[in-house]
Amino acid sequence: MPSQLDTARLRERLISLTRDFVLIPGSAERPDELQRSIHWVRNHLESLEGITVDLYESNGLPSLVARPANDHPIDVLFCAHIDVVHHSDASTYKSELRDNRIYGPGTGDMKGIVAILLELFRRFHLQSPGIPLGLAITTDEESGGDNGTRALFEDFGVKCNVAMVPDGGGIDDIVVEEKGILQLKLESTGRACHAARPWLGHNALEQLQTTIASIQSQFPPLNADLLHWHPTCSVTRIDTPNRSVNRIPSHATATLDVRFPAPQDCQSVLADLTSHIGPNITSETLIAAEPTILSPDPAFFDACEAVLGHRPREHREHGGSDARFISRQNIPVIMSRPLCHNLHSSEEWIDIDSMISFYEIYRHYLNDRLLNND
Repeated sequence: MPSQLDTARLRERLISLTRDFVLIPGSAERPDELQRSIHWVRNHLESLEGITVDLYESNGLPSLVARPANDHPIDVLFCAHIDVVHHSDASTYKSELRDNRIYGPGTGDMKGIVAILLELFRRFHLQSPGIPLGLAITTDEESGGDNGTRALFEDFGVKCNVAMVPDGGGIDDIVVEEKGILQLKLESTGRACHAARPWLGHNALEQLQTTIASIQSQFPPLNADLLHWHPTCSVTRIDTPNRSVNRIPSHATATLDVRFPAPQDCQSVLADLTSHIGPNITSETLIAAEPTILSPDPAFFDACEAVLGHRPREHREHGGSDARFISRQNIPVIMSRPLCHNLHSSEEWIDIDSMISFYEIYRHYLNDRLLNND
């Protein structure tokens, strides 16, 4: 077990790394800051001897993979993203320590976790040069992951035996299943007219609302199952170029976010949704991600129990993650993370004690798997 001094040093290191990283506002809307984020990570890795750091790019979006330089296959691969949800005011990207937590955008999703992975990667490669431990960092998880994790595994040939994706679940919850995602854009066309004579026009917004109501009527009410392990449909945007209160709009758009568990798939869900789309309305699929069944290593449950003193729970996640791209390569995925909350807000936070526990869980698991010692 680590000494109190070692734990104190680790604590300060993780706090410092996380707070420094939060200052970089890397989002899809700020591509230069995504490049800066990747180089920030690379700068923390390049001092290590015996590793190779490879940079990749897909449609202008950068990724990074660090691996042992001996060309041995990667056994365990850490996978994380460093993009965050956009906040228009760049001054929002700051942090503070309060209530044993680090507050700030991206602390839990997932810059504080990247700090943990960097420290673990450095520790194991300094301790055992050539160890088959890799680290993959991407910059587009919040916008779908196609140019990050998908590209790494499907286009660039990244492989591993086990992937550790700390982007879901919790310190006591290991994810074993994720819902699928279907995001649709609906576009309605009609005929504009003065609102005083609505019979002369055809209201694009009203016909869009009728279609949305028809679609949503096919989903169970949210209070039907308190666990909500059933399909859901959320209206996330409704727009019209209309700028006049007394004008019937000729055009309107809406976006829907549908989440659904296995055994349903994207094709069947999409077919059902489109059957309810009315005339003069077209649909465009923005994101289609199948439900994911994960296969976490049983030894990871043992590592959690050794550190926490109790067995973690199996957890089903309503949100999706980049784990789906890895799982469909038939690679087992381990997904849990430290205690964090208020994700995607300026009041996002990650619990510092939980970061230490999470570090120790990963250290225990990697010791047993890669070094075969206590």
